[in-house]
Amino acid sequence: MNQIDLKGRTAIVTGGARGIGYAAAQRLLASGASVMLWDIEAVALDQAVTSLKSIGHVGTTVVDVTDEASIAKAVDALIGSSTRIDILINNAGIAGGNGPLWQLEPKVWRRVVEVNLIGPYLVCRAVVPHMMAAGYGRIVNIASIAGKEGNPNASHYSASKAGLIALTKSLGKELATTGVLVNCIAPAAANTGMFLQMSEAHIDYMRSKIPMNRLVEVEELAALIAWLSSEECSFSTGAVFDISGGRATY
Repeated sequence: MNQIDLKGRTAIVTGGARGIGYAAAQRLLASGASVMLWDIEAVALDQAVTSLKSIGHVGTTVVDVTDEASIAKAVDALIGSSTRIDILINNAGIAGGNGPLWQLEPKVWRRVVEVNLIGPYLVCRAVVPHMMAAGYGRIVNIASIAGKEGNPNASHYSASKAGLIALTKSLGKELATTGVLVNCIAPAAANTGMFLQMSEAHIDYMRSKIPMNRLVEVEELAALIAWLSSEECSFSTGAVFDISGGRATY
């Protein structure tokens, strides 16, 4: 494992209790950062912190990323304890099941967009002013290859991730001269708990589209996230980093 220097940095990882968020937190901790895990599930947070605390300084807060008050309370608690927010990983997301657009219930469609797109907007809105005041920040949004190409039977998920890619580009330009850099990654399918929300046929479809003929490992995603969270990432902002096994390298 390459060493990335994040010593003295404080990171927030949304959806950090499992999957990509957990792997990212693990890598950030191993790189010297202090990590605050945000997740909506208290039990999963407790389990995560128990297994991560031997690596470094890690804390948890139950946060609903679709709730402005929940986010504001968590941010105020961090800032109130004289803690800077140097890194934000917007990872919390849901798949919302699979089906053609006309068969997906409006409440399911809206919920996916609320969590996957409105959530990152609300978290960025609360965190960015503090990063700007400090003159430094790294924001990494976890998008998806679905946001580039549009996966059939996942219009809600694809649209939400396409929106997150556009949000990244816009916010990156808005903050380009502030010391706060905003980038996103566009992974192919990773074998995480989100697969439980997908049909086997949809999983097989996603694997068939990957030239490397395998799923991406969460540790591979975490390595890219860690670099994008570092000072070494100094001239990339508003960018989309492909990590799709060759599926969509644009």
